[in-house]
Amino acid sequence: MAVTDAEAPSGSLEVALAHANRLLAGNPQMAEAQAREILKVVPGEPRAALVAGTARRRLGDPVAARTILEPLARQQPRAASVHFELGQALAALGSTDAAIAALRHAAALKPDMPEAWRALGDQLTLLGDNAGADAAYARQIRASVNDPVLMEAALALCEDDLPRAERLLRAHLLAFPTDVAAIRMLAEAGTRLGRYEDAENLLARCLELAPSFVGARHNYAIVLHRQQKAAQAIPQIEQLLAEDPRDPGYRILMAAALGLVAEYGRAIALYEEILAEFRDQPKIWLSYGHALRTAGRMEDAVAAYSRCLALTPSLGEAYWSLANLKTYRFSSDDERGMLALLVRTDLTSEDRLHLHFALGKAMEDRGEFTLAFEHYAAGAKLRRDEAPYDARATAAQARRSKALFTPEFFATRAGDGSLAADPIFVVGLPRSGSTLIEQILASHSMVEGTFELPNLVAMARALGRDPPGRQTGEDAASYPDVLALLDSERLAALGEQYLHETRIHRKLGRPRFIDKMPNNFRHIGLIQLILPNARIIDARRHPLGACFSAFKQHFARGHRFSYDLTDVGRYYADYVDLMDHFDQVLPGRVHRVFYEDMVEDMESQVRRLLDYCGLPFEQGCLRFFENERAVRTASSEQVRRPIYREGLEHWRNFEPWLGALKEALGPTLECWRGRQFAQ
Repeated sequence: MAVTDAEAPSGSLEVALAHANRLLAGNPQMAEAQAREILKVVPGEPRAALVAGTARRRLGDPVAARTILEPLARQQPRAASVHFELGQALAALGSTDAAIAALRHAAALKPDMPEAWRALGDQLTLLGDNAGADAAYARQIRASVNDPVLMEAALALCEDDLPRAERLLRAHLLAFPTDVAAIRMLAEAGTRLGRYEDAENLLARCLELAPSFVGARHNYAIVLHRQQKAAQAIPQIEQLLAEDPRDPGYRILMAAALGLVAEYGRAIALYEEILAEFRDQPKIWLSYGHALRTAGRMEDAVAAYSRCLALTPSLGEAYWSLANLKTYRFSSDDERGMLALLVRTDLTSEDRLHLHFALGKAMEDRGEFTLAFEHYAAGAKLRRDEAPYDARATAAQARRSKALFTPEFFATRAGDGSLAADPIFVVGLPRSGSTLIEQILASHSMVEGTFELPNLVAMARALGRDPPGRQTGEDAASYPDVLALLDSERLAALGEQYLHETRIHRKLGRPRFIDKMPNNFRHIGLIQLILPNARIIDARRHPLGACFSAFKQHFARGHRFSYDLTDVGRYYADYVDLMDHFDQVLPGRVHRVFYEDMVEDMESQVRRLLDYCGLPFEQGCLRFFENERAVRTASSEQVRRPIYREGLEHWRNFEPWLGALKEALGPTLECWRGRQFAQ
């Protein structure tokens, strides 16, 4: 800091400054008054100006705070606390880029200032820079610990040397098992490695030991959200917001979590509140657009995505979001702009793949099928490179399922599980008509549509990771073999667990609800064991139509098999083979709906569907397109229109490029309707 005015008695000045700083925490108004008195006596005293600026910010007047702090920062270029406070004031004004610059400067001047790293992480979260935010939060952790071992582990985290960080932390926790800082750091390593369940358990333990550990609670909420466990995440975020209701990172996380439990009105209102303060954040506009689209507000969604592109013209995900509406048509200027972006060498892989998928849709819309396929294939390759898929593992699990699930296996467990008939599972491949089936059923007065619920997949993963009766050091039984170890009591408990976990998605109080996670066809054995009275509907479509439609669709998450024509063909063949097996061992258990038949004769197919579900016919099911419920899948706009034939054989436009797909499908290409339909 600059030297104070020599005319002021140094002792009384220091006492007055100390008093002003003490007042800041509990009474910023009095702190400001004290600082003003000091400035009357010692004009320009920088420490008093800092107190005044900080007090103004804490009193909710960031404009006045910036007026004080900006000139002070120019005068005090090496004062970390000044630049930190300026960054906080700029953040409160929504000037995110300037706030980040000020906070980076403060953190560079004083790397051991954890609050600067935390604030920087929050601002990077606003920008949607999750990797940058994670790095800043790691530096916050590093700045918060003093133990030499933890400092070394924190350095390893900052350098992304996760194996070394994990070794150090596990060794430390053997000696000090209740060290909450170490537990949180180990959870951070697990999160970055994608081991979310481990991180979740560690952070839950951390909060048991230290309920007021805000950083750990924030990490816990993030880990829960990334696993789509919104029901558990929301109470954690509520506690964070009770401490700091204006924190933008907490509010963004809450809006995203609300979207996962279909609270779209609240999510949209929260995004609007955030955007009123941070108008120039493209990633928030993007998330806002997604919420609007799901709620059926298409014009507003287009406006939100367009605002994204006005702010960041290279944001590929915004272009793809427009294309993914399925009804939006790009202009020639839009296409030229996307092509110009692809020439750039500084474009991220994420932006590039989204642009390829968007251009594929644009070219397809105007009949340029060669160009469309080239763009779809380029986007799929980029996606496959970053998220590889192991087709052998899928085939191996299908083989184990067929070996385990015999008529005798199910006969010995007859009557087990929860006897509730609430769930209706719609399974199959994505882009095979499952959203249409869901919309038809959700138009019935006794049925509620939810979404692609992750609960059954998470349950299967947990059973494989931690089988019953496992002793420490034993290898886990692989899924689905582990299901043979479950007794009647456990099967019933798992059925009730599923019903309990999914209750948050049931808003209308209807007796039946739909879970349309397509990949649940891999868990039909589990469904039969824990919910034997649930209905299971297989949504099936011609393999070339279903597989190519999946190939050209960029999914927000999952479905890694879909980014290679050979992989998706093998996946479809494994799916049909497994469903044939269940038709044999559980005759009549699964009701099959062929998309082509639904298009040709909708009413008779709907009546058959309702009969299978034990539901009386209702005319509203034929007018499913009038249902205004939120729809979160890629087919959201298509099911808001009457059923149409145009898309049935659209894949034929791309048949010249489908040789690898046909070869991978093999005999399934001819007997895709199943053995009982084979000619």
